[in-house]
Amino acid sequence: MRAILSHCAGLPRHPFAAGEVLLLEGVTSGRLYVLSDGTVDVLRGKTKVVTVSEPGSVFGEMSILLDVPHTATVQAASAGHAYVFEEARSFLSAHPEIAFLIAKLLAQRLNGATTYLVDLKRQFADHQNHLEMVGEVLESLIHHPAEEFSPGSDRQPDPRM
Repeated sequence: MRAILSHCAGLPRHPFAAGEVLLLEGVTSGRLYVLSDGTVDVLRGKTKVVTVSEPGSVFGEMSILLDVPHTATVQAASAGHAYVFEEARSFLSAHPEIAFLIAKLLAQRLNGATTYLVDLKRQFADHQNHLEMVGEVLESLIHHPAEEFSPGSDRQPDPRM
């Protein structure tokens, strides 16, 4: 992630305050953030997915690349700074080296998720329970084209289920 940060050298940093919402789940902002310093929480619905403090971490890339509303809320857990790209799609088109680094980051995340799912599938292969769906998830990750995506909600059931 520091490789992405090195491409931001010389660009203005924008401050954020603890508690400030940088990206809101379900909203399309067109923004891409690169964390310079500070700590943010990533939430899906009311569930905290992860706390991030690593400089160079990127937020908003999925919304930009998939052309969908943000799939999570990013909220500052502490004060800090980020590089903000307001017209992220244009920025990434003009800077393919950064787009490549983000693609590499996304491939690493997908590999981590797939590895985890394969491990779950192995551990529960002999169990007759809901974890049998892991095979279906893996199949969809590998073989099926992208479907229309909606970030959903913790309060509303997934219509595909």
